[in-house]
Amino acid sequence: MSARMNRRQRMLGIPAALAASALLLTGCVSNEPAEEESEASSEEGGGSTAVSDNDEAGEEVVIGFSAPAADHGWMGAITSAAEAEAENYDDVDLRVAEGTNDVNVQISQIEGFIADGVDAIVLLPFDGAALTDVAIEAMEAGIPVINVDREFSDPFAARSTVLGDNYGMGVSAGQYICEQLGDQPDAVVAEIQGIASLPLTQDRSQGFEDALSECGLDVDNQVAADFTVQGGESVTSSLLQAAPEIDAIWNHDDDQGVGVLQAIENAGRDEFFVVGGAGSANMMREIQEGDSVVQATVIYPATQAADGIKLARLVAHEKDMSDLASSSVPRTVQLFAPVVTADNVDQYLPNAFES
Repeated sequence: MSARMNRRQRMLGIPAALAASALLLTGCVSNEPAEEESEASSEEGGGSTAVSDNDEAGEEVVIGFSAPAADHGWMGAITSAAEAEAENYDDVDLRVAEGTNDVNVQISQIEGFIADGVDAIVLLPFDGAALTDVAIEAMEAGIPVINVDREFSDPFAARSTVLGDNYGMGVSAGQYICEQLGDQPDAVVAEIQGIASLPLTQDRSQGFEDALSECGLDVDNQVAADFTVQGGESVTSSLLQAAPEIDAIWNHDDDQGVGVLQAIENAGRDEFFVVGGAGSANMMREIQEGDSVVQATVIYPATQAADGIKLARLVAHEKDMSDLASSSVPRTVQLFAPVVTADNVDQYLPNAFES
C-alpha cells in the first residue's frame, strides 16, 4: 500500500472511510447535558452520565470557508449561518472566502487556505467533481475538509460530509400530498423542478414519484425552472395554460416559488394547493396567514455549513461527538427534511431564510 494511501487513511479514519454512516440530526452536533438532567439521572441510578466539554474553549483553530455566490436566499443563508455559528466559539477564527460561481476561483481559494496552513476547511463546492482534486490536496496536506451539500467525486476528498436529503425532500412532499389527496385516485398532481439535469433535482423527483405511488397517485405534469424567480414565473405560466385542472403542485425551491406564486396570481387560479421546497420565511408566512394556496413547505436545511463549522472544530480539536457513543466524528451526516404546515410553522419560522 502506498504512502499516499496511508496518509489518506489516517485523515479519513479507515476502516470507516468506505462505509459512510448516515446520521439524522436536527442541526446540533455537540451539546452539554443540563445540570438538572445529569443530577436526575444520578438519583435514578441509571448508570454513568455522559458529560461533554465540546463547547469549552480550547486552542484556537483557523477554519477556511468557501461557498458559491449568495445569488439567492438559501445560499445566502448558508454563509450567514456558518458565520453566526463560528461567532459562538472564542476559539474559532473563521476565514470566509468571497462567494463565487467560478470553479477556478474557488479552487484558488482552497489553494490559498492550504498555503496559509489553516486547521480545517469547510467547503460547499459550486461543482463537487471540479473541486475534488484540490480537496484531496488539502487532505494530503493534513488539513481536514468538511464537504457540504454538493458531494465530491472521491471519498478521500473529505474527512466528513454534511448533506441535506434531496430524495427525502421528495418523499416528504409526496407523503404530504398523499395525506391530502390519497382518497382521490384521479387527483392531478404537478411538479415544478429546479434544474432538471442536476442529480439533486433527479433525487427529489424520484423521491416524490416513489412516495406518490404508495397512495396510487403519479405526476401528471412536470416542468423545470432554474431556481430563479423569473424561471419560476415563466414555467408556471406555461404549466397553468397547459393544465386546466390541477389538485396539487410541488415546487422544489422556495426562491423560485416567488415567481411561481406570481404566475398563479396572474392566472387567477386557486383550485389547488402548493407545497414548497427548502423552507423560506416568505413561504412560511404564506402558510401562517392561512389564505394562500401555499399549504406546506419541505425543509432543506440552510444550516448545513453551520454544522460543518461545528464538525470542523471538533475534528481539529480531535474530539468526539457528545451525542454518540462511538468515537470520532462520523463520515457522513444527513439532515432530515421535515414538512412545515400551519400546525408547526411557528416552530420553524424564526430560523427560516428570506427569499
